[in-house]
Amino acid sequence: MATNSIKIGIVQENPIVGDISGNTRLAVKAIRELEKKNPDIILFTEMFLTGYPPEDLLLRDDLLDSIDDAISELSNVSKSIHLVIGYPRKKGNRLFNTAGVIYKEKLLMEYFKQELPNYRVFDEKRYFTPGKGPGLFEVKGNTLALTVCEDIWHTKAIRQASRRGADLILNLNASPFHRNKSQEREELLKNHADKFQIPIIYANQVGGQDELVFDGASMVVGPNTGLRVQLDSFKVDSRIVEFSVNSAGLLEAQATKTVPRSDLEDVYEALVLGARDYIKKNRFPGAIIGSSGGIDSALTAAIVVDALGPDNVRTYMMPYKHTADISVEDAQELAVNLGIEHNIIDIEAIFDAFYSSLQEEFSGKELDKTEENLQSRCRGVLLMAISNKTGSLVMTTGNKSETAVGYSTLYGDTAGGFAVLKDVPKSLVYKLANYRNSLSEAIPQRIIDRPPSAELAPNQKDSDSLPDYDTLDAIIELYVEGDKSRKEIVKRGFDEEIVKSIIRLIDFSEYKRRQGPLGVKITERGFGKDRRYPITNRYSQ
Repeated sequence: MATNSIKIGIVQENPIVGDISGNTRLAVKAIRELEKKNPDIILFTEMFLTGYPPEDLLLRDDLLDSIDDAISELSNVSKSIHLVIGYPRKKGNRLFNTAGVIYKEKLLMEYFKQELPNYRVFDEKRYFTPGKGPGLFEVKGNTLALTVCEDIWHTKAIRQASRRGADLILNLNASPFHRNKSQEREELLKNHADKFQIPIIYANQVGGQDELVFDGASMVVGPNTGLRVQLDSFKVDSRIVEFSVNSAGLLEAQATKTVPRSDLEDVYEALVLGARDYIKKNRFPGAIIGSSGGIDSALTAAIVVDALGPDNVRTYMMPYKHTADISVEDAQELAVNLGIEHNIIDIEAIFDAFYSSLQEEFSGKELDKTEENLQSRCRGVLLMAISNKTGSLVMTTGNKSETAVGYSTLYGDTAGGFAVLKDVPKSLVYKLANYRNSLSEAIPQRIIDRPPSAELAPNQKDSDSLPDYDTLDAIIELYVEGDKSRKEIVKRGFDEEIVKSIIRLIDFSEYKRRQGPLGVKITERGFGKDRRYPITNRYSQ
């Protein structure tokens, strides 16, 4: 039973994968700031010293050896505070996902993560051996139990800690964001806290790492009292939480006010953070975007400007004879609204030069998608040339709906280094555009209101080739995210021929997706690590 009040500092930081010395400096800085408030414990997040996920960097012994140097440095920072931090630990031929406690210039104890996730974006069983037994230590007469991320999604580690008399669970996390994930976590923690009558501190990493975004939103949940404290979402934050013993003999955190967040707010901030960290952590000086006057490139530009600031973003309109005048006007207005540099490069002469070179090859053949795709590839060549010359990253603008069915041109509009909207369904693109405009004027209303078009042929509209996006997105969600069969989807009320057509397009387009850039994951199951389908594949429905 808890006997004394205790103060715990929660550090929600943005470590960079592989930057052990830099992450150690982040930890030292956080300790220096929080120690002014006299905490008993400072809690960091899962695999903090390496960043998460380090993937096959974990196979490098030189990286693992440097962990000891980082722990040695941290052990000299504070003699009176228990520091709890995550890192990999190799013992013999086995590697463990570890939470260590540093106190009085030494490593007091280590806990090894027991539940290793091996689904969707996670493949921890590739690297780690599961630990056994609880990780307990005492501070001021209170027994604290360590758990790491996936441990909290099961009951074994908490049950072990409860049976050994734990007064408080410390859970170190690197938990990626997807829509509604925060609510799932909170509900889970409430259930555990109530069932085992133990308060839980859930400390989560923040930041973008390739396609993953970690949303922070660290929290404290108490038995029978629910959410007591929550840190900021999608931002670096830290907080001192003081626990005292209540009338039931349990540690209880002093409650602070939490502000509800909307789904659109979460998704938009995830996209901004994912874009910012990918560009900045990889040291690109800025970003360039092909601005078509359409909704996808407009939303992409708004997100990237919010991520980097207007001085670091440029857009390029590259019209051809099928480009409507209003598209040129809207792209210009977008740039003015966002305060960014905007340029126009006409591609007609470039297209004609390509086409002239192909005259003999194309002789006797009818006009078809080839000529449409050639326009897109002219634009891709120009954007990549500008990227080579300036060092700025090309942001592709395709959304999840287009990515799913292959409504894109390889080496054309798929050319680039990062696809901010890759996991954003088209129907959600419109909602996010309206959300962004609710913050300040950014995307011209005419862009939002116009029927979407690739403008690669006269009077072309997306609806010429695809069902309406609400229908398309619902089928994609069922098939891609839910793994539903054609028959199951048709039973939901969708036209069988449309379903067959969409599934065929999704399956056929795997080879395109493999060659496209990565992008921010915001749904429960995105393309990439989440969904690993073979390209050469004869399975069909």
